Amino acid sequence: MDQFKNIQNLYFIGIGGIGMSALARYFNSLGKQVAGYDKTPTSLTRSLEEEGIQIVYKDEIETIPSVFIKPENTLIVYTPAIPKDSKQYNYFIQQEFELKKRAVVLGMITKGVFTLAVAGTHGKTTTTAILGHLLKETGAKVTAFLGGISEDIQSNLILNGNEVMVVEADEFDRSFLNLSPNIAAITSMDADHLDIYGAPEKLIESFNDFAALIPENGKLFVKNGLPLNGETIGIEDNADYSAQNITVKNGTYHFDLITPTIILEGLKFSLPGKHNLLNAITALAIAIHFGSPTNELARALYSFKGVKRRFTYRFESDTRILIDDYAHHPAEIAAVHQAVREMHPNKKVIAFFQPHLFSRTKDFADDFAVSLSKFDEVRLLDIYPARELPMEGITSEWLLQKIKNPNKKLIEKDQIIKELDQSESPVIVMMGAGDIGEEIIKVEKHFKDEN
Repeated sequence: MDQFKNIQNLYFIGIGGIGMSALARYFNSLGKQVAGYDKTPTSLTRSLEEEGIQIVYKDEIETIPSVFIKPENTLIVYTPAIPKDSKQYNYFIQQEFELKKRAVVLGMITKGVFTLAVAGTHGKTTTTAILGHLLKETGAKVTAFLGGISEDIQSNLILNGNEVMVVEADEFDRSFLNLSPNIAAITSMDADHLDIYGAPEKLIESFNDFAALIPENGKLFVKNGLPLNGETIGIEDNADYSAQNITVKNGTYHFDLITPTIILEGLKFSLPGKHNLLNAITALAIAIHFGSPTNELARALYSFKGVKRRFTYRFESDTRILIDDYAHHPAEIAAVHQAVREMHPNKKVIAFFQPHLFSRTKDFADDFAVSLSKFDEVRLLDIYPARELPMEGITSEWLLQKIKNPNKKLIEKDQIIKELDQSESPVIVMMGAGDIGEEIIKVEKHFKDEN
């Protein structure tokens, strides 16, 4: 932490982002003066404000708190998602403040601390959350930066000491190349972020560069079948760490874990879906290699409650089940479909999906169409642009035409509840990485008011 000893003030441009907010919480816990800007209030920004962090919602120079007006002792942290014409961003550059990307700051924090890093185009958030939970529950002095809100602590930051760091290693903008991992895992390498990488081969090259950061005395764990050298993770296969004898009872997986050195029998894990089971095995493999007491891992794993917006049950009654998921890639939607069919067999499912980014919709339109068509009913919302400007011809209407399911419709956000009231499907899945999360809160309230 010596590299931050002369920094007393930190101002975050885009503080409401999941990675940015974890950093803000971390520096706030160290007693630094922390504030930031974001364009809209959310449940996450509100919780930061409750923790004493000042947030402004207008991108104007005059809204910057006065303590952050002088460059001395102040660090400006920004996310690459911030528009380059941001008034505050450009003001800080003109005034010669020290500015650093979120990923660089996280990299600085991990330098010199034993670091466990989880990378992958899907699965990294849940795996990181499970791993942080396992270490905390088995007594490790751990700080964990999560890419989602853990249901166990209602936060994206675990603060339980600083002998070991757990971090989510984000491939977006090649952020994870700033880290110094001692032990790492790569959960998946499906094509994504092609707006940044241009071609899938460049993305794979980036994951190889990440793997090369691990020192000779370190360890890499990889999903079985990935073209990387490391100890393999799998389900009912010949992987080095493999779940065997799997059964599902009352929505909980029961399984044994076979490893190169030991067999852990009678493990239980309550998150639905084979993709989540694979995440759990990955976290267990890292924890075992790190040296967590194996006789305590079963209890710790079973006590894990999950990550918000990762197959989260928001409402359950005799007639309605509402499931919330962050899925925004075709492979993630397919994983949600597998999980919902396994946990709710023979029940009709209506899926609401808000595509995230014009570029991702364009790059994976056919795959989105295939994965969405598997649900009984499909309702599409308009594309959430995030950091992008519209692309000609790339719309949700264009995507809708590709879906080979007659029970499909393009709707506005204010039509969601009406569509649900008219649907006979008892299981509702709402998916996307945009602001659909705020709509889910309204649906949950609607169902609770009805009952």
